[in-house]
Amino acid sequence: MALTLSDPRIQAIADKVQASERLSFEEGLLLDEQTELHTLGQLANIVRERRNGNFAYYNTNIHLNPTNVCVYRCRFCAFRADLKDEKAYTFTDDMLRTRVLEGRAGGATEIHVVGGLHHKKSFDWYLNVVRVIHETCPEIHIKAWTPVEINWFSFMTKKPIRWVLEQMVEAGLGSMPGGGAEIFDEDVRRQICEHKADSDVWFDVHRTAHELGLRSNATMLYGHVEKAKHRIDHLLRLRDLQDQTRGFQTFIPLAFHPDNTELADIPKPDILFDLRMMAVSRLMLDNFDHIKAYWIMLGEQTAQLALSYGADDIDGTVIHELIYHDAGAKTPEGMTVDQMHRLIREAGRIPVERDTLYRRVIRNGRNWTVGEHTTAS
Repeated sequence: MALTLSDPRIQAIADKVQASERLSFEEGLLLDEQTELHTLGQLANIVRERRNGNFAYYNTNIHLNPTNVCVYRCRFCAFRADLKDEKAYTFTDDMLRTRVLEGRAGGATEIHVVGGLHHKKSFDWYLNVVRVIHETCPEIHIKAWTPVEINWFSFMTKKPIRWVLEQMVEAGLGSMPGGGAEIFDEDVRRQICEHKADSDVWFDVHRTAHELGLRSNATMLYGHVEKAKHRIDHLLRLRDLQDQTRGFQTFIPLAFHPDNTELADIPKPDILFDLRMMAVSRLMLDNFDHIKAYWIMLGEQTAQLALSYGADDIDGTVIHELIYHDAGAKTPEGMTVDQMHRLIREAGRIPVERDTLYRRVIRNGRNWTVGEHTTAS
């Protein structure tokens, strides 16, 4: 589909997109700051359909946040608690087993594990979380621990990041989520998460994970104090590491939810901002197979629209998600497979269930097997 545009600068970008050529930092800024939203969507959809056809992916998954007690006090976080807070909690082994068995009963192929950095819990406690899950249901893929958590484990044990990851893999870890990235620019990080692991640590953990054969995701938190230049810089740093390792599976732009945080005076990103970030991400990350519209944060209707603005995945059934609901998300705490199918079909796409590694899931009731990788390109 050839696009004819009035602005020669945008036309030049459109020509590069249609020729599958890489975009520069300056072109990314132009897309983010000056390109009309409908044009962005058209361009992003070209890339989306080139890579994934008319498919929209989802998985049957369950979330587990084993504790909300955390040593860090990130200004954007509404989930964390101090040890003696009324809302503080910590899972026992029996609670872990109950959650995992509940997931298996619902047909889950994945459990997504992230949580607080509990200063009274040892590395062995966190390692045991993975071990208990794996021993209870070895068929469920464990996607666990952001670089912030891995870095904390390294600090506690005084062991290298590689050693920490090797211990987790031996216990049953299958892949890693992409959280903790926020915005890579250090000036921005000082404003929103000053004491958190820095961007160099984030990249070191993912690079090491990829070297060990672990696949991982990547994220960006937008709509707080950052500017367009920070967002484009963030995307290009991810693109650079993907060139080196090919270890990222999907990118998830995450809208900042200000409610119940120290940044509650900042207005929540609107639907236009959400769709713009989805499209810009798809256009800049030319070496990522998948862009995810995380419906928990975006809402069902925005996630549907995002499937025409570069996204090809809407995450999963997401039972028991707490982090974004604590920050004011009004979406349901979970969705059935039938609801996922309806949402995707209403958007004009074909629903495809995938596992964590983007292999097609073949269902026989609650039993399942995996087939080939799903990417159309």
